Formats: sequence, structure tokens, C-alpha cells
Amino acid sequence: MDTLAGYDWGAVALALSISMLAGLSTGVGGVFVALKSAPSNRFLAGALGFSSGVMVYISLVEMLPEAAEQVGEWPAVAAFFGGVGVIALIDWLVPEEVNPHEEHDSTNAPNLARAGALTAVAIALHNFPEGFASFMSALADPVLAAPIALAIAIHNIPEGIAVAAPLREATGRRWRAAGWATLSGLAEPAGALVGFLLLLPFLGPSTLGLSFAAVAGIMVFISFDKLLPSAIHTGHHHHSVYGVVAGMAVMALSLALLPG
Repeated sequence: MDTLAGYDWGAVALALSISMLAGLSTGVGGVFVALKSAPSNRFLAGALGFSSGVMVYISLVEMLPEAAEQVGEWPAVAAFFGGVGVIALIDWLVPEEVNPHEEHDSTNAPNLARAGALTAVAIALHNFPEGFASFMSALADPVLAAPIALAIAIHNIPEGIAVAAPLREATGRRWRAAGWATLSGLAEPAGALVGFLLLLPFLGPSTLGLSFAAVAGIMVFISFDKLLPSAIHTGHHHHSVYGVVAGMAVMALSLALLPG
């Protein structure tokens, strides 16, 4: 069987496909905007909370302990907070006025168009490490990566709405706005490929262990910095909490049922 740094091409293709599907879910948000409809705030609160519960639970209960088992506790902890630092730095580098996770006030068409375009760029920048996270998880364990990709996909839907809504209002072109929302999600498979190619010469059990810990840190930061605040901002914080608990329960059950 042909291999690439210890992984067959089928595993690499599957991991990339999982990352791409998660990223392209921004297009779902764009379609909501194009159809002039959107999920209810109650649904968004529960869904975003669910995503957060999945990502926090799997990061702290499965991924970080597995990384510690492979590379040792202190290297795993260092990689975990290294992942937190990377995504926090990216978030800090995106100016607040164009950060899709901050409040904005744009009322006229030129400002709306600029806001939509800048939001697309900002989301693409945020999605880059998320693509690496879903890809590396899938490369190590496709079964474990499925709920991670689903959680990322769910939280990408509101991001697609954030890109498409101002562009639709500014230009009146609904499906073009949806297209830009979809394109912003392509940063996830791009991040997957770039990260993989950079690590390719060094891939091995230790590298994968450190990557797993860093990915866990990225996902925990995303959950606390993006998902939970967005869920609470809907005004249905109880549904957010119910979603978190449900996400953790689903992951606990699925991990308990996984073979081995």
C-alpha cells in the first residue's frame, strides 16, 4: 500500500474531506441568508452549546490524556497551552471592528459591503487553525474526528450568516453573498493542507501526540471564546447550558461505546 509519512493516501483523503465538509458548512449559513430565513435563536443557542460541550469534553477527556500517554504529561500540557496561545494570537491580531465575534454597527450599504468582505477575511483567518484541528484529528482517528467535525460545522453556520447578511443587504445579490460565505470556509481545508505539509517531514507518534494536545487547546479556546459567548448572546442562555450538557453526554456515551 502506498504510504505518505506512515499514512496511506486514503486516510489523508478522508481526513481532508472531513475538514472540507466542516469548513463548507459556512455555506449553509449563506443559504439561510439567500433564502431570507435563519435558524431560531433558541435553536442556535442549543446547537452552539452542544458544539461547545462536544469539543471541551473530547479535548479534556480523550485528546489531552491520549497526548500525555504518547509524549508525557508536561510536553502534552505545554502543547495544549501552545495551541491556546496560537488561536488566541490569531484572535488578537484580527481588529475588533472586523472580528466576526464582536459587535458591529454598520448601517449604510458601503459600510455593510465592507463589513461583509472584512468578516469573510476574518473568518477565513480564524478557520485556518480549525481546519488543521479537524484534519489532524481525522488523520489519527476518523471515528473520533467525526463529532469534532460536526461541532465545527455547527458553529460555522452562524459565521456564514455573518458574512452573507451584510453583503446581501449591500448588494441585493443573495446567492453571490452565499457564495462568498462558502468561500470563506475553504480556509479550513487550506489550513489542513498547509499544516500537514509543514509537519510532513516530522510526522510520527510524538508529533501526532503533540498535535493532538495542541488541537485540544485550540478547541477549548474556540469553545470558551466563540461558541459559548455566541450561544449566550442569543438570549437563551438556559438552552446554551442544556446544549453543553447534551454535547458532553453524547460524547461520553460515544466514547464509552467505542471499541478499545
